[in-house]
This record gives sequence, C-alpha cells and structure tokens, in this order.
Amino acid sequence: MAVYTDITDAELGALLADYALGRATAFKGIAEGVENSNFLLETEAGRYILTVYERRVRAEDLPFFLDLMRWLAGRGFPCPTPQPDRQGRLLKTVRGKPCAIVDFLPGLSVRRPSTAHCREAGAGLARLHLAAQGFGGERGNDLGQAAWAGLFARERDAAEALKPGLAATIEGDLTHLAQAWPRGLPEGVVHADLFPDNVFFLQDRFAAAIDFYFACRDLLAYDVGVCLNAWCFEPDGGFNVTKGRALLAGYESLRPLTRAERAALPVLAHGAAMRFFLTRLIDWTRTPADALVRPKDPLEYEAKLAFWRSSQGQPWLLA
Repeated sequence: MAVYTDITDAELGALLADYALGRATAFKGIAEGVENSNFLLETEAGRYILTVYERRVRAEDLPFFLDLMRWLAGRGFPCPTPQPDRQGRLLKTVRGKPCAIVDFLPGLSVRRPSTAHCREAGAGLARLHLAAQGFGGERGNDLGQAAWAGLFARERDAAEALKPGLAATIEGDLTHLAQAWPRGLPEGVVHADLFPDNVFFLQDRFAAAIDFYFACRDLLAYDVGVCLNAWCFEPDGGFNVTKGRALLAGYESLRPLTRAERAALPVLAHGAAMRFFLTRLIDWTRTPADALVRPKDPLEYEAKLAFWRSSQGQPWLLA
C-alpha cells in the first residue's frame, strides 16, 4: 500500500482542529499512488483526501501545485480543490512533513481505455489547458528535454544491464531529440502526467483529473504527446492509431492545434516516451527490494521509444 507516513488519531485531531471541517468520522490509507501518502478522510463536513508529501516532492513546489488546483477549480475545471485552514493556508504539516487536504471527487479510472475514453481524455486535457490560461504561477519542467541527457548519463550502465545495446540506442535518441526539439510552439501550464489512473470517469464521460504534482510550464503539445503514450498503446505494445486520432479529435474539439504543433507531434511524443523511460529506469535501479511499491518496468517505454523512432516523418497521425 502506498502509505509511507502513519498518522495517529491524536495527530489527525490536532490537524483538523485548524480547519472548519468538523471532527473525523472515518480515516483510512489509500493503496493507489506512488509518490505520496494518501488517505480517505471523512469528517462531519464531507469526504476529503489528505495527502502527505513524501521526499520525492520538493516542498518549494507545493504552493505552485496547490494554487494551480485552486485556480483550475475556480474556473470550472474538475480537479481536487485544496481546502484552506481557518487562516486561509492551503499547506500544512503533519509528522514534520508537508500535507494538504483536498475535496473528494467521485468517479473511476479505467485500466483499458476505449476509443471513446481516449476522445474524452483529449477533450479533458484541452479543457485543462484552457482553464489554466492566466494562472500566474511559475514552475519549469525539471523533467523536460533539457534534463534528459543528464539523467541518462547517471543511468547508462543500468540501461545496458537491462538490455545489451540499449545504452547506445538511447544516446542516439537523445541526440536526435536535442536536434529536432521544436521551438516557438504555444506554451502554458501542462499536467505532464495525465495517465489513465489520473483521470476519473462517470458513465464514460471525463469527470476529473487528479495528481498535479508534475504540473509545470512547457509546450502544450508536449502534454498531448504524453497522453498519446499513456492512452493509445495496447497491452501487446502496439500503437492504436484509432485511439490516437480519437484523442486528438477530442483535444481539437476545444483547442485546435496549430499546423506547427501537428507537425511536431511525433517528436514530442518521442520525447515524452523518453521522459517516462528515464524516470522508470531511475526507479527500477533505486527502489529497494523490500519497498512497498513495485517499480514500473522501463522496457514498456523502451518499446514505445522504438515505435516513435521508426515513425518519424510518417503522416499516419496527422490525417
């Protein structure tokens, strides 16, 4: 279970005393999630999620994430709304770690997205991008293209141990991405991690997005590339073109891509696959054997890298 910080009844009571949410009536850990400790909290005022931010989330980034969620929710985008304490503070501390309480959102994530789910996800991503316009917070993408070569340099031996010859292949990808990475495309706030487990559906309609803890400013179309990787590959590793086109159609129903953004999508999706390959590789090598959370296999994204590598310049996605 992804709960790294235990909280006693006394600690919970002391925390809630700072809020106008009433007393706790139920409290339990949530198994989902990798980065933080999450708890379902029921109080006399309603249902909430208490998140305790663990070591991988930088404390200095938390105001950006919480302010962004409040901004989006205030503009009608369905996402968790941070609850202020009696003094208006969104960020608190428990057990010496930063924490926040957000409202509970109904809905279910899907393990095997259908074509219709992909269209809904695309439209939801466009809604997010549009709702974020005007948000004044600043946070660069510390897992963006400029960081990839440095991340890989520290993991080169691990990649070679994972699959002989892989290190040289990844270095070739990194060279290509550095040379081909687009400039001058529309920028804004991106979610950067809108995987199926971070989207809720109600009756197969987009109901909410959660887990904004990689959000940052970057190319908007890069976020589309993240979603193409996350939503449109089948379990056998093949890319489902129908799902890819549905995701793009959903996105463009609200925010049409520019011609330059469309032309850049294969490179952006290739780069998004590189980002998740690298972070999975890091987790694969550094997660202790007795950890509560099993690291995800980086070879899943190595296969996606191979697909994007072979599809450069093909018009299959743009039709």
